[in-house]
Amino acid sequence: MTGKTSSNTPKTALCVALDMPDAEEAARLVTALKDEIDMVKIGMELFYAAGETGYRQIAATGLPVFLDLKLHDIPNTVSRAMRALMRLDPPPALVNVHAAGGAAMMAAAKEAAAGRCRVIAVTVLTALDAADLRAIGCDPALNSADLVLRRARLAQDSGLDGVVCSPREVATVKQACGPNFLTVVPGIRPAGAETGDQKRVATPRGAAEAGADIIVVGRPITQAADPVQAARAIRAELA
Repeated sequence: MTGKTSSNTPKTALCVALDMPDAEEAARLVTALKDEIDMVKIGMELFYAAGETGYRQIAATGLPVFLDLKLHDIPNTVSRAMRALMRLDPPPALVNVHAAGGAAMMAAAKEAAAGRCRVIAVTVLTALDAADLRAIGCDPALNSADLVLRRARLAQDSGLDGVVCSPREVATVKQACGPNFLTVVPGIRPAGAETGDQKRVATPRGAAEAGADIIVVGRPITQAADPVQAARAIRAELA
């Protein structure tokens, strides 16, 4: 999963979120960070702006790619979308769907990937808290942790390889779904950093101690005065 193989490699991998529209800028950043990170995330902003050409620029750096598109539609549409993504060369290491699409949709996505990448499910966005969930009609008796766990179990039952969850739910997901069920964790903020639009957050060390397999860090690295040093500091904290 990661590009680091030494005995000093932290158990928790570091993925940088390339949340920017310019693929050339993103590729330059990845080249600078390559020795400090394990994976890169291409999300909606970059993929929609730069498309397959931009994807290839990033993938050419040699780091595994997490394609964060949160596919969410009827099973047939998601299946066809996944088949299209599997034609990318090289294919992404990870692609996500949204667990709110249901079991049939998730199973269709996994089948369409045909073993070419791991498929994971977003459980509850880290920008949402209990009040937000109530506002969109979720059962008031379920807090965010309950909903994450329910969706993680559904994703596992649907054949998926893991989930995206906040740092606060990692330990519960691992306990319920087992140590080999992948946890990809955004909402990471170093101590003292601005939380921005994230609500369910933790430090890199806190996420690692909870059992996160991959932490996803964007602005604290990409908008730092020295992105390489910022990544290096987070990697040291993971170790």
